[in-house]
Amino acid sequence: MTQNPELSAQPRASLFIGGQHVEGQGAELAVRYAYTGATIASLREATPPQVAEACAVARQAQPGWAALAPVERGRILARAAALILERNEDLARLETLDTGKPIQETLVADWPSGAAALEYFAGLAATLTGQMIPLGLDWAYTRREPLGVCAGIGAWNYPSQIACWKAAPALVMGNTMVFKPSEETPLGALKLAEIFLEAGMPPGVFNVVQGRGEVGAALVTDPNVAKVSLTGSVPTGRRVYAAAAQGMRHVTMELGGKSPLVVFDDANLEDAVGAAILANFYSSGQICSNGTRVFLQEGIKEDFLARMAERLASVRMGDPLNPLTNHGPIINQTQADKIRAAIRAGQAAGARLVCGGEGEGAFVPPTVFADATDDMAIATDEIFGPVMTVLSFREENEAIRRANNTGFGLAAGVFTQDLTRAHRVTARLEAGTCWINTYNLTPVEMPFGGVKLSGLGRENSAAAIEHYSQLKSVYVGMGGVDAPY
Repeated sequence: MTQNPELSAQPRASLFIGGQHVEGQGAELAVRYAYTGATIASLREATPPQVAEACAVARQAQPGWAALAPVERGRILARAAALILERNEDLARLETLDTGKPIQETLVADWPSGAAALEYFAGLAATLTGQMIPLGLDWAYTRREPLGVCAGIGAWNYPSQIACWKAAPALVMGNTMVFKPSEETPLGALKLAEIFLEAGMPPGVFNVVQGRGEVGAALVTDPNVAKVSLTGSVPTGRRVYAAAAQGMRHVTMELGGKSPLVVFDDANLEDAVGAAILANFYSSGQICSNGTRVFLQEGIKEDFLARMAERLASVRMGDPLNPLTNHGPIINQTQADKIRAAIRAGQAAGARLVCGGEGEGAFVPPTVFADATDDMAIATDEIFGPVMTVLSFREENEAIRRANNTGFGLAAGVFTQDLTRAHRVTARLEAGTCWINTYNLTPVEMPFGGVKLSGLGRENSAAAIEHYSQLKSVYVGMGGVDAPY
């Protein structure tokens, strides 16, 4: 099965249902190390009956879990966060094997971010209260109640972080969850399930099923599921949203983007270049919120491009387990081929290739196009790879108009030393998450999500509780009842 025993990451079983490791009975699911293509684990998909079993088990466990005091649920999440941080080195190595991301990234950005989400919502547990509404002699109150069973569907770029981001608000609110990670990166969710159980979470509260789209479809339409939370592409989001609507299920959709990063000519050049690097090349460009349309005011354009080329000369591609590697491989050959096709299309359309190119094998180097136009495919289509498209502009209103001229609305960034302009521009940008003089920072304390085709609902912060709970209103009559007959 495994080409190199040192890279083996075989889990005890493919699924986790009701607190038990369960082997899938469906098709084989090979997990490959993106750097070498070696098979590091062999799993099996869940069958439709196994998906149904996971949802039924979650439904059965939910009333008991919800009956616990919120602070008790919070303590379990806090213990799980502590276990993650204690084991971060081992978990980071697993994440690198699962995703191909450099170990220098996974040590600081993946499981630690997941632990932060668990800690945050653990602390929020005691605040999950309703409201008292005085009505003269009578009064009313509200109860914030869980939805029931939540289906979580993850993406392959931040698999363990996404699992924690979805699980933390759902579970602290008293819901249970059946989580399906991407078939490309199935390993982290199984570790999270084990950690939850070790932290004291009752069996059946957090379950994991594996598989491709058919498994996801069975999960989304299961009659026990009350809520669906998806991180994925816009086409996948359309299908999942439509399927969830058949049962009037609650949904959170965190989808793709083609986000603008607007750099005015008074910006700090070094900071703007650094942010554009983070907004395009971190995790080999495989981040949904990336600012891949970089709008440069004409006065800063050439200096920006020259400095970008200088800094990208220090990129080190290679073995992601080498702590010196800072640019890892693309997740799989299909995605690499898609990125290379986009690069060829950019060159054919007449954009100027400043640096980078198609690369070879599993690697696509950081690639920068300049002199692009808004109608080029590299400026309109989400590439999900290390490709930056630079466009120039003259004045503020033009930049805003062109930045908003897209069906996406996930994120946006503004760089300027004029803070009045920064806030003015940010207010007019059609995006769910914006940054001023930085980019791609997503602390758990801040809501994250998109508008337009980039999704609906919010993850992280207290706002996420709104999407994993429902309000019940209770009217209390304190006197007699008048009736007309």
